Amino acid sequence: MTKLKYISGGVTAAKGFMAAGIHAGIRKNSIKNDLALVYTAQPAKIGGVFTQNLYAAAPVNYCRQVVERGTASALVANSGNANAVTGDQGVEDTLSMAAAVAAELNIAADQVLVCSTGVIGVNLPMEVIKAGIKAIAPVLSPDGGNDAAQAIMTTDTVSKEVAVEITLSDGRVATIGGMAKGSGMIHPNMATLLCFITTDMPINSAVLQTAVKYAADRSFNMLTVDGDTSTNDSMLVMANGIIGGKMIEENTADFELFTEALTAISIDLTKMMAADGEGANHLLEIEVVNAFSREDAARAAKAVAASNLVKSAFFGEDANWGRIICAVGYAGITLPENKTDMTISSDGGSITVMQDGVGLVFDEILAKKILSAKDIKVYINLKCGAFSATAWGCDLSYEYVRINGDYRT
Repeated sequence: MTKLKYISGGVTAAKGFMAAGIHAGIRKNSIKNDLALVYTAQPAKIGGVFTQNLYAAAPVNYCRQVVERGTASALVANSGNANAVTGDQGVEDTLSMAAAVAAELNIAADQVLVCSTGVIGVNLPMEVIKAGIKAIAPVLSPDGGNDAAQAIMTTDTVSKEVAVEITLSDGRVATIGGMAKGSGMIHPNMATLLCFITTDMPINSAVLQTAVKYAADRSFNMLTVDGDTSTNDSMLVMANGIIGGKMIEENTADFELFTEALTAISIDLTKMMAADGEGANHLLEIEVVNAFSREDAARAAKAVAASNLVKSAFFGEDANWGRIICAVGYAGITLPENKTDMTISSDGGSITVMQDGVGLVFDEILAKKILSAKDIKVYINLKCGAFSATAWGCDLSYEYVRINGDYRT
């Protein structure tokens, strides 16, 4: 993997992008930001992937149409209200948000992406939102990325931002930066999340979409917190091409570099979300190697990360590896012969709990030390092929139940 240069910033790190985040009054909390706006004066090519939930929110369906058209100049997002399962009113409100942003920025309404997150089944407070859009547009700034990142948070405890620079084959330096939210109702295809990534790379929408899909399949679609897929999941990437020069084409070294960088920051944001899972004490990384196919590796890794029994064992810091191998066994993979090895590791050390398909006696005291760490890795070698995949998740705690017991009220 090419070494990426990580830099400070997030969604406004790429040249030409501005952002802002304010408290408009959508959320009951009178302090937290709840409205975000991202803008580029030079229209951007866009790519996106969205939830597979059949009750997709009105803004999701709207954004699918914008992505199909291929360009956008602005993105507005609110927290506190998902605008999902809200019927014709939800569709009208989404269009109204786009129109309000367009009026403030003097652009066409179909150049505005709209996203929402929060409680399902409640109509948006449109007068509050329209007033918020009037207030937020004048404060757009290249320094407004963090305010925007805070505005899209719901049960997140920390904002999630990342940015990198890459040097193209002709010496041009391109920047990719992004922000995301996600803490609960997270499960692949996609996870409950909003992710907005920007780049100053010149790339057309079809080529960008290929890179976005590749990155999502190896990051957000390998993330699970609680097995629930939201109505509002959206990953949107905007490329304004402001560094100029030759367009990036598929099957070139620069395309591979861009895709690698996009995947890397998507994985970074994925891990931030897993670590910030509702009530989580541990970030879990499940790596499956030498599987019969990449699909098998992904199925096995996600099955382990999604297992409530596995998650509960990690919460209790109990090295109950039998629950892990059980999840691999029901994942629906090809396994011609059981020669599986398994290792569990963290900053506290490493133990091999299974070798050549058989469980081993291990040091329980060392195991407890390993499992008391914040970040824990499970390495599973199926030894039946040449494909690998990694999934991310977290433990399941009492706090998760408390948070979701009164989420709406």
